[in-house]
Amino acid sequence: MPEHAYVVIAGDYARRIRSGELPPRTQLPSHAEIAAENVTKKKVSDIVVRKAIEMLISQGLVYSVRRRGVFVADQPSLIRISPGRSMEKAESTFTNESGKEVHVERELSIIPADAEVAQALNLDEGSEVSHVVTRVTESGQPVSISDTFRPKGFEGTADAVVLEETISDGEPPDEAHAEWLKVKTGDLVKRVEQRFLDEVDRPVMVSKVSYPRDRHKAMMFRMSLEPASPN
Repeated sequence: MPEHAYVVIAGDYARRIRSGELPPRTQLPSHAEIAAENVTKKKVSDIVVRKAIEMLISQGLVYSVRRRGVFVADQPSLIRISPGRSMEKAESTFTNESGKEVHVERELSIIPADAEVAQALNLDEGSEVSHVVTRVTESGQPVSISDTFRPKGFEGTADAVVLEETISDGEPPDEAHAEWLKVKTGDLVKRVEQRFLDEVDRPVMVSKVSYPRDRHKAMMFRMSLEPASPN
């Protein structure tokens, strides 16, 4: 799914801030200047630029001073926020988040559903489901691992119209998640659990994602479940 123009603009400035290209207290260009910078990439308006700045403020990367402008924060924090985040590929999510070198590996298998997965997908235990393990590193450092399950015959989230999401801060990780994230026994992680539902509230995909506990200061999710464009 194509990214919104303001997500692209905010992602570009976020990468420049976190890389040090834009040091603390640097003043950002005016709305008109930002729009002019991006007009060759996508048609943008003042509203688009405002939404991009609002996203950067929400991420703690910049702050606004009335009648003076917008400035880079002294200590940029990492807050995950991205409209349509759950519909985009991990490569886009993590690259937009930090601008560091991102590597994503996926492992697909067909397995019988255990009791937990069967209950989450409203299936009989033992039913065949697809299982995708997604592992993400950033500049060689493990930053995320997820287990995603779908009933046999369903591909992606094309049939989803509702997303239920549970965020836990301070959960003991599964053994495989702990091993990938290099978490010591007894340490905790940030956990996001997702259920994608179709128009009759039937689960079409469930996912469990773990991050290092200190990876994000907070997670702020704003999204609409629009059908993904076929690739």
